[in-house]
Amino acid sequence: MAYNKTPHNFGGLPKEFSNYNASQVVILPIPFDKTSSWLKGSDKGPDAVIEASKNMELYDIETNSEVYKNGIYTAKGIIAKKPEEMVDKAYRGVKVFLSDKKFVVSLGGEHSVSLGPVKAHLEAFKDVSILHLDAHSDRRDSYEGDRLSHASIIARVKEVLGLRVKGQGSQTGGVVSVGIRSMDSSELENIKGDRIFYASEIQKSKNWIKEAVRNLTKNVYITIDLDVFDSSIMPSTGTPEPGGLTWYQVMDLMESVFKNKNVVGFDVVELCPSQNKAPDFLTAKLIYKLLSYKFA
Repeated sequence: MAYNKTPHNFGGLPKEFSNYNASQVVILPIPFDKTSSWLKGSDKGPDAVIEASKNMELYDIETNSEVYKNGIYTAKGIIAKKPEEMVDKAYRGVKVFLSDKKFVVSLGGEHSVSLGPVKAHLEAFKDVSILHLDAHSDRRDSYEGDRLSHASIIARVKEVLGLRVKGQGSQTGGVVSVGIRSMDSSELENIKGDRIFYASEIQKSKNWIKEAVRNLTKNVYITIDLDVFDSSIMPSTGTPEPGGLTWYQVMDLMESVFKNKNVVGFDVVELCPSQNKAPDFLTAKLIYKLLSYKFA
């Protein structure tokens, strides 16, 4: 059964398994929601996930492991009023954790929170590609005049990777996007050369996971917008889209990536909590499953 539910940390863990020095994992909440274009509330996502995580069973059947024993420290959240401030604070915070040899999980907030952690990981590791799970392409150069919008996060990530936003992508490495089923026509120039696995194509393909993994480099950073899941199981997002991936489609992909590549970090973003607690629990379970794949 789960441990004492009183401590407000990921998993509700006692100090033995949640103090910084003894923990291999850091959960970094980034409750930022300033550029969301429809439903607001992703700033409450990190707290909802942490609350839900206290109710998880800490034994993972699939991996026959209890990853919490590696130590999971929940850091103080990144608080910022403007996107630039948030990106800088998150970047500097993650750099500190990486210098202490921690495995960092950043927890949003809207998708713009990924930029700081991505920058920090790209500086700390070589030969890194980005695995992007999302319903949306997120390759607009700007949205509503904001180049740090949640709708532009992958455009900014590509710049950090050293790829031009327009007309250039990557054959191997760079950004590999999975689950895409919504974009604006202005993004078409920005996806040239990128490897995109559209949700409609995934439904018809038996080899999409193998192909996706093949397009990744040795080291991988994963950014997961929760609207990659079908809205029937993940309705609590700012922009839910029908036709998304199922739980086991995502798990099968994650298992293969963690088995065949070195995942250096990941973030999970865009939970917009409501009275329905199932999506909150799904998110907590998703994070715990990925950590189990990493450390089992």
